[in-house]
Amino acid sequence: MEDNKKLFEETPVPKALAKLAVPTIISQLIAMVYNLADTFFIGQTNDPYKVAATSMAYVLFFMLNALANLFGIGGGSLISRLLGIHKTEDAKAVSSFSIYGTMLVTALYCIVCRVFMTHILSWIGASENTFGFASGYTFWVVVIGGIPATLSIAMSHLLRSEGHGSKASLGLSMGGILNIILDPFFMFVLFPKGQEVIGAAVATMLSNVAALVYYILVFYRIRTGSVLSVSAKRLPAGGQYAGELLSVGFPAALSTILVCASIMVTNNLTAFYGDIPVAAIGIVKKVEMLPHNVGTGLCQGMIPLIAYNYSSGNYKRMIKTISTARTYGLMFTFLCIIVFEAFAGSISWLFIKDAETVVLTTDFLRIMCLATPLTVCNFHICYTLQAMGKGTASLVLSACRQGVFNIPLLFLMNCWFGLYGIVWTQLIADTLTVILSLFIYRRTLPKPEQAQLTG
Repeated sequence: MEDNKKLFEETPVPKALAKLAVPTIISQLIAMVYNLADTFFIGQTNDPYKVAATSMAYVLFFMLNALANLFGIGGGSLISRLLGIHKTEDAKAVSSFSIYGTMLVTALYCIVCRVFMTHILSWIGASENTFGFASGYTFWVVVIGGIPATLSIAMSHLLRSEGHGSKASLGLSMGGILNIILDPFFMFVLFPKGQEVIGAAVATMLSNVAALVYYILVFYRIRTGSVLSVSAKRLPAGGQYAGELLSVGFPAALSTILVCASIMVTNNLTAFYGDIPVAAIGIVKKVEMLPHNVGTGLCQGMIPLIAYNYSSGNYKRMIKTISTARTYGLMFTFLCIIVFEAFAGSISWLFIKDAETVVLTTDFLRIMCLATPLTVCNFHICYTLQAMGKGTASLVLSACRQGVFNIPLLFLMNCWFGLYGIVWTQLIADTLTVILSLFIYRRTLPKPEQAQLTG
């Protein structure tokens, strides 16, 4: 714990940020690769209906991230702030509350998905051609594998809150690598022809179980020198912090929920033009995970540093962390735009060889990638506010980005410009959100931070 204290207080900011963020970025990239692996291997069947089905079902899987963020980011931010003011016993109670809270809300979500699966999949755009594939994928990845998936993510956030960046990232990385290995075996060897989607889903579920086993072992090994606890006896004490935890965790969860809602609306509107455009947008969404996951990993890595130094009053170090992370994030997103614009056709061809799908995917990628710097900038501001415990401001930004701007614009752009109007929507919505984000960000910072920010 003493080494972690030095990391938070003394290590040069770029080095401290790298120690926390680089392992997180690597785990995010591996998670991206194993998500892409499902799309890639399913795409090798050259069946756009299977690709479209997994794109739709992935929305329900992605919702698990929202549940994990509710207690993982909310609890992790709070633990770092409690460590900054040396309340270690309270931090232990928050850790326990976060673990059991994650398990409870995930179990409820899995039950809802199982009971109402037919209605949910129809609502998000599944057709007769895609329903069977989408329901099979959802059953194994969400209903059976939901709790291992959310607990793994939440436990990684909690480990990072205490400075265990490498340990936090290794489990998710290990799960991702295992999924990449298992995918082709389950899809093309173990399961019969035609059941490739089920094979991919089972591989993903088993990989998440393996990651959870790793985190359980890590928590056990560090138990004597750590504030991270899974003791049910601490739940009453942790419950006293429920409001403060959820004030940060709920905006983080809401942001993910609204992204899922946006994807559902996009799929529904796009489905009017056929299953192939749905498959094309699904592929683009997976490709865009590269800049988005790097940006997310960078933001998650900076949260403990910002939270700790904010609560301890070291505003100069906090602002340095914020500016350093922002610079690195924007540099990477601009590099991605150059690559995507230059090689959109080749990237599309990697995922599927169906000519019509490739043409649409190429066009969509060149348009949609233009929003990535704005998207990552919005991530950065939202995560910064969450790290400082400013739940209300974070909640406003989370609600506005998708709920106020993107989703209404999807309907309007579809009415005005058709399919390509849907594709251009994210760029417009993120431009409006950045303007609002910068305004709220500067208005929310107290005077000491404002002095450092403008100085």
